[in-house]
Amino acid sequence: MKDIKPAILMLVTFTVICGAIYPAVVTAIAQVVFPRQANGSFIVGEEGKEIGSRLIGQPFSDPKYFWPRPSATTDFGYNPMASGGSNAGPTNPDYLKTVGERVKALRDTGVTGPIPAELVQASASGLDPHISPEAAMLQVPRVAKARGMDPAALVRLVNQGTENRQLGFLGEPRVNVLSLNLELDRLNPKQ
Repeated sequence: MKDIKPAILMLVTFTVICGAIYPAVVTAIAQVVFPRQANGSFIVGEEGKEIGSRLIGQPFSDPKYFWPRPSATTDFGYNPMASGGSNAGPTNPDYLKTVGERVKALRDTGVTGPIPAELVQASASGLDPHISPEAAMLQVPRVAKARGMDPAALVRLVNQGTENRQLGFLGEPRVNVLSLNLELDRLNPKQ
């Protein structure tokens, strides 16, 4: 009995500290220092309506848009409630079949040469909103043809939308697909 009272007291104390006080303090600091990021980094459209988040990929399959990295989340692609990869290894027949189908889909649109891995392989989270500038440039001919645009205008758009490494040395240059496609719609409205 003598050991139970301090154990219960420690349980209650740490539950209050770790389950209430600490999360409240971290949330308050995030709201003050990083309010946009703490609230989901939502992109707001011209009508003031939230279109999506800069942090979570969106499904695009229309040839008039740049395509994102595939998603392996359960139930549906880019499901933020089921973040995670497929856990299928490079020798898994189902995985190889899926990657082969994605490569074929790109080849059917006229893509030749090497294909960046992020266009045919899902990320570990299944929610990655970015692709490499090379992956975006590979899609320029398809998007230009589908929209009847000059490819040079799309190249400029991709270059303008390329985010550099964080702090100049962290990560790789990347393009947010949702932001790129929204800018594409502003430049050349859907037909």
